[in-house]
Amino acid sequence: MKTRRDFIKTTALSSLAGTALVEANTPEKTEDSIFIEAAQFVNQGGWKLDTQFHNTHGFSYLLAHGMGDPVANAITDVHFAKPGTYHVWVHTMDWCPGDWKSPGRFNVLVEMQSVGTEFGTEEGWGWQYGGTIEVTEKTLDSFAELQDLTGFEGRCSGIYFTPKEDDKPPAEKDALIHWRRAQLGLPMGPSEELEFDFVVVGGGMTGCGAALAAEERGLKVAVLHNRPVLGGNASGEIRVHTEGIYGNEISTRILERIDRSAKGNGHAIALLGDRKRHDAIKEAKGITTYLMSPVISLEKEGKRIVSVDALEIPGGKIRRFKAPVFLDSTGDGWIGAMSGCEYRYGRESKHEFDEGWDKHGDLWSPEDEDNRVMGTSVMWNSKMTDQPSRFPEVPWAKPVARNCVETEGKWQWEYSHNDLHQIDDAEAIRDHMFRAVYGTFANAKRLPQNANLELHWVAFVGGKRESRRIVGDHLFTGRDAADSVEFEDTVVTEKRHIDSHYQEKLTGSPLDFISKALFLAPVNKYYHIPYRSLYARDVDNLFIAGRCFSCTHIGLAGPRVMLTCGQMGIATGYAAFLCKEHDTTPRGIYQSHLQALKKLCGYA
Repeated sequence: MKTRRDFIKTTALSSLAGTALVEANTPEKTEDSIFIEAAQFVNQGGWKLDTQFHNTHGFSYLLAHGMGDPVANAITDVHFAKPGTYHVWVHTMDWCPGDWKSPGRFNVLVEMQSVGTEFGTEEGWGWQYGGTIEVTEKTLDSFAELQDLTGFEGRCSGIYFTPKEDDKPPAEKDALIHWRRAQLGLPMGPSEELEFDFVVVGGGMTGCGAALAAEERGLKVAVLHNRPVLGGNASGEIRVHTEGIYGNEISTRILERIDRSAKGNGHAIALLGDRKRHDAIKEAKGITTYLMSPVISLEKEGKRIVSVDALEIPGGKIRRFKAPVFLDSTGDGWIGAMSGCEYRYGRESKHEFDEGWDKHGDLWSPEDEDNRVMGTSVMWNSKMTDQPSRFPEVPWAKPVARNCVETEGKWQWEYSHNDLHQIDDAEAIRDHMFRAVYGTFANAKRLPQNANLELHWVAFVGGKRESRRIVGDHLFTGRDAADSVEFEDTVVTEKRHIDSHYQEKLTGSPLDFISKALFLAPVNKYYHIPYRSLYARDVDNLFIAGRCFSCTHIGLAGPRVMLTCGQMGIATGYAAFLCKEHDTTPRGIYQSHLQALKKLCGYA
């Protein structure tokens, strides 16, 4: 008969540390204690490894994303140093506190026995105490499990067993990062140093386009990405269909290798797009991808980035990447922000760049600047089956969903709020959309015609539209787009309308997760993005492309879509090649080699 141990592979955490470049930078472990990093569970069962908030929180976590059905247990080995009484602490949160039972409850099992506490019931990320367990000589080598109780987004980032009663782990971000690595015996610094011609941070359509263009010209390229699949919003994890145009023949040739357009959002055909992108990148022998590896820090000398450090989340290994030029295609502008670049967030005053249009008043641009941006979507769908099914009661979702009845999410399902930041509060924003999805579906299930309806797929990675916008030598504005301004350094062309979103809540709707679009056509059908908007003004060797390119809020409204962003990436990939060929900077390309870049991009 199979045992629990048949379902897990034996992996020693000590083997994950590698050889540290700076051994003295390895913190010390608490004596006789055992910390299990949830991201390093040997068998994650039905739990999902959620890395999208790692840079904000300082950790990733396992998520019980079961759409209302409890997921299979996550299982891993645990090796106690000696018999005795161990206190149990679990790093978790009640993600939806209120006058109801926590929707994300779970148990921790040791040797198939619950420690006796339901976790995920205390508000805010922190260490929830679970009482004690007794370890005997026979149970020194055990296995621990996370047992989901609800199927509604329970989350755990780690379990700590300690013989000391007062040994509660730290909660503050920096202290917690140091403590976690100490418990795992991992150095605080990198254990491997690698050199490339071009480092692309962010593996969405933008980053993939940049990498392929640079590799085509002979560059050795690294792509660092924080998820297990490439594609960003186009990936099978998020499933937003690609929009915009391929551009000219040169950008079309590259984008066709990585794009598989789906008809509508949330479609499973996006999974075929994942395969197509990964095949294209794999075929490019000069590209090395590092998945599940967000950049956590960087080093600068003067106004240049020397290196970036990326954490491989499942193993805990930190790698250092050196290159003469870097690309920030993270969407959230992480590299620009880390390196001290000026950036913009929110809507500019209508007067700053003449971006006020009378037809919709302040919904385009307000009288005074504010923090409102286009929001985050969580795609979802359902399917009709051949037999009736039940869906759990979700009282915690009702305050958001209200009386909304839908059977799938469309692009309008989007959340933005002046008081919530699309980066700092990204988890809360995603969780708000969970409540909208589950509450709306529960409403639909009450209708007799939906007795056989089942939730089919719900994203757990949010699809963002807007956050930080890094400032370059030119700030692309809504007026640039509306007036079809032609620049001497045009490297991207688009004909999609300027398309800004606002929440219906602003005009009186009771639902705060549904948006509407404002459209404005360019005067000459097309608009053009200059190369000067694709490199940072404040850091000499940093390209910026995708939705964090240099633009205003309204300037982003049209070209934020993925095919346009892919064109931007391709332009930066060719520019990176010219930087190496001429030993110059991104700005130096504009100053001295613009015609060569335009020729490579098909604009000369």
